Amino acid sequence: MSAGYFELLSSSGMARRGRLHTGHGTLQTPAFMPVGTSATVKGLQNEQLLELGVEMILGNTYHLYLRPGDERIASLGGLHQFMGWPRAMLTDSGGFQVFSLASLRKIDDAGAAFRSHIDGSAHFISPERSMQIQANLGADIAMAFDECPALPSTAEQVREAVDRTILWAGRCLESFGPRRRHEAGHEQLLFGIVQGGLDEKERERCARALVELDFPGYAIGGLSVGEAKEDMHRLTRFTAPLLPVDRPRYLMGVGFAEDILAAVQAGVDMFDCVLPTRMARHGTLLTFKGRVVLRNARMADDERPVEEGCACPTCKRHTRAYLRHLIMSGEILGMVLCTLHNLHFYQELMRQIRGAIEADRFAQWADSVRPGLSAKRAD
Repeated sequence: MSAGYFELLSSSGMARRGRLHTGHGTLQTPAFMPVGTSATVKGLQNEQLLELGVEMILGNTYHLYLRPGDERIASLGGLHQFMGWPRAMLTDSGGFQVFSLASLRKIDDAGAAFRSHIDGSAHFISPERSMQIQANLGADIAMAFDECPALPSTAEQVREAVDRTILWAGRCLESFGPRRRHEAGHEQLLFGIVQGGLDEKERERCARALVELDFPGYAIGGLSVGEAKEDMHRLTRFTAPLLPVDRPRYLMGVGFAEDILAAVQAGVDMFDCVLPTRMARHGTLLTFKGRVVLRNARMADDERPVEEGCACPTCKRHTRAYLRHLIMSGEILGMVLCTLHNLHFYQELMRQIRGAIEADRFAQWADSVRPGLSAKRAD
């Protein structure tokens, strides 16, 4: 199969089961992609990620541009070779990180001028520069440079952000192409990002303009940035059907399990979030019956695994009491073991989602697991 070919295998309502073929293997969808901000999924070796069944990870364009530098990574063979990752990768555009530096940046149609959060040095990223950085990094999927309007924003600010996102999307395509051949031999694909804040009309305007540009895949951006969950779910349900059936649909930055269920039910295929790794480092573990908070005093003598029946290395070998001891002592091993469990949980969640779609019973299955996934505390 050629890179970028998306197979829609089955559906259950609007939920979709598919496969996205890349130059570094096939991504089974719906899929959750762990975030490797600085060319590492914090705390884990690549071998551990492979054993968990991870098929695609993310790299952060903004952070890698600042340190160690995209040109250095290019000179070392690209991001796959630099970090020794053999499977697929996606890089974001850097736009969200730049736009989150509200006091340190200025945006106009030319691009975004900003100061580094590391040393205060001045930088400028245009759509063309974002494409150059991502070409140097060499991930299988690159994202178009976009403007994510802040919350709250006026109607005029949202319109301006959508205008700029559409303008920049065209410039990204002119600079990068819908796909390009990396020096290492694999194809890189370019995905467009739908913006529009909380305004359905602006979301539709942005989606229709990007579909006209004919990207190999599409993302829904600008959600999970502080809006109410009802708005997130509403806008996902509204936007996903506007995107082509034969292209992958990616909801950026959304990671709570109950939100993933809602988005899959709306027709979304791909997800990413720092949530499982970040929560793990602070001792919060995710299960199908709610969260296990290791810092709770009652965990000190709990001889159970994090989740009964879980097949992850952490649950097979260690008790909640031991994990709590490691976290309370600040031991690195505790963060590693907790990260292993949380990423295994997400891989298992997506495996069950795919199975439920294949059996054409996704809605019923989702209703059966949603109460546990939404619970704030497990037993």
